[in-house]
Amino acid sequence: MKGILTTLAVLLVAFVAIKVAGEVKALGHREVMATETITVSGKGEVQAKPDIATFSFSVSEEAPIVSDAQDKMNEKMAKILDYVSQSGVAENDVKTISYNIYPRYEYQNATYYQPGKQILAAYVVSQTVQIKVRKLEDAGKLLTGIGEYGATDVSGLSFSIDNEDMVQRQARDKAIADAREQAAALAKSLGVRLGDIVSFSESSVGYPMPIYYAKDMAYGGASLESRNQASVPTGENTVTSNVSVTYEIR
Repeated sequence: MKGILTTLAVLLVAFVAIKVAGEVKALGHREVMATETITVSGKGEVQAKPDIATFSFSVSEEAPIVSDAQDKMNEKMAKILDYVSQSGVAENDVKTISYNIYPRYEYQNATYYQPGKQILAAYVVSQTVQIKVRKLEDAGKLLTGIGEYGATDVSGLSFSIDNEDMVQRQARDKAIADAREQAAALAKSLGVRLGDIVSFSESSVGYPMPIYYAKDMAYGGASLESRNQASVPTGENTVTSNVSVTYEIR
């Protein structure tokens, strides 16, 4: 009897082992079905009038001594910034973006064959300031006015939207709605139903306005009040959102 029980136990263990091995083998050969999906693209655009104008200007002075050049430059810059402040530009909308001090050299007795002797002519001190104008109707007046007070290299006038995130969300909503409409039409043509969204990506583009230079600006001659102001049309900015949406289909 003991031998019979032992034999049955061995057979039972062998049976279980064979069964488990078969299940593992079947699992290893079973193909996992990939999720069936469709991917569509959507585009949304929003046009908005800019409400901020930004430009920069520089003031540069030179002297044999650095401190003298700095004093001359600071005096001129103080007058310009005082004018900007009295024109209603907030202090937080004025910032220095560069400040440079460098020597300027000249060459004496230079010839076609020899560069000549290099000598120090002066030290140059320059400061570049960026101005953000929130009253767009004042942009032309400011461009002309700072030239009257000695600003040079007035450039980089551009127009932007202060709350661009809100406009970007509007463009994104339009792009998603466009993608959803395309997905529904495609699913209908394929005879399938849309399921959950399995992936989403977005690329956004903002188109800034072209730079307008103050071509009407004349720094000498007539007073500021009698001079024509720079013409600075603002136009509109276009913000674009491109999305890609992948849906599960059933």
